[in-house]
Amino acid sequence: MRVFIAIDFPDEIIKEVARIHELLGKKKFAGKLTELENLHLTLKFLGEIDDATLEKVKEALKEIKFKPMELNLGTIGIFHHHKNPRIVWIKVQGKGLYDLQKKIDEKIKGLFPEEERFMGHLTLARIKYVMDKKGFEDSVSSIHVKPLSFSCNSFKLMSSHLKALGPVYSLLQEYHSAEK
Repeated sequence: MRVFIAIDFPDEIIKEVARIHELLGKKKFAGKLTELENLHLTLKFLGEIDDATLEKVKEALKEIKFKPMELNLGTIGIFHHHKNPRIVWIKVQGKGLYDLQKKIDEKIKGLFPEEERFMGHLTLARIKYVMDKKGFEDSVSSIHVKPLSFSCNSFKLMSSHLKALGPVYSLLQEYHSAEK
């Protein structure tokens, strides 16, 4: 089963992403906008794992102690692959986010390699092809993201099942902060 560890977003953030999706939808590109119901911030992607490893991960994550965090949306950006735009994202930042990700890495260190370069973000769109790269990049960078913030007091262990219409996510376990 494909597994990842993530933070969900509240409705206010999802509404802002829907607004940005409308703007992005007017840009010319071949690709796909992330389904609003699938929005999340990936803290760690574990990939395909067996049931025994899954149980070890569940137990290890129970040991993580963290405080509620105030997270906020940052700027919009693009990840490139061989100079081609591939992912349009919004930065997510806040005190405690990187510490939580490091704690996850530490707890499952013997099972999975540590993240080399974690950057909190939510994926807006996956790009397959853009004819006018410079024009696309300029128009994306001109999109204003409202500087919204939200409280986060839990993270989730999720499974991902790839279907013809896109991934379907299922909750495996939720972990709450020491203070709710």
